[in-house]
Amino acid sequence: MTLKATATSVPGTLRQDVVIDGVHRLTTDEPENVGGEGSAAAPHELLAAALAACVSTTLVMYARTKAWDLGEVTVDVDYDNRAVPRRFEVDVRFTADLDRLQLERLEKVAASCPVRRSIETGAEFVERLTCGEAVPTGGRL
Repeated sequence: MTLKATATSVPGTLRQDVVIDGVHRLTTDEPENVGGEGSAAAPHELLAAALAACVSTTLVMYARTKAWDLGEVTVDVDYDNRAVPRRFEVDVRFTADLDRLQLERLEKVAASCPVRRSIETGAEFVERLTCGEAVPTGGRL
């Protein structure tokens, strides 16, 4: 399964209109201190948001298969985008009372979310640049 996201710049701004799989839409922008308007999340901020949502969703889906009541699940991701290597601190809270064995299992489940696995295993990038009707380049940048 592949996913496709398309970003189209809004002329005269740093905003991007993004369409995901031709269905879902969102907008990104940059903070004012770097020339944006601060009207939406910056693209790098979406990485932390994607990880938080993925961990939460993965936990809830797993709990459903076990008929476990987790209560409300809250996932905070503190992403240090300046650290080398990048650093993610993930804090998960449940409002339900869970025992030690459940928490140990849920910790493993949280670590298996697809976004985290993608970040951990790395990625390969293949870029193609075109201009007008030109033939695209096909290298790795």
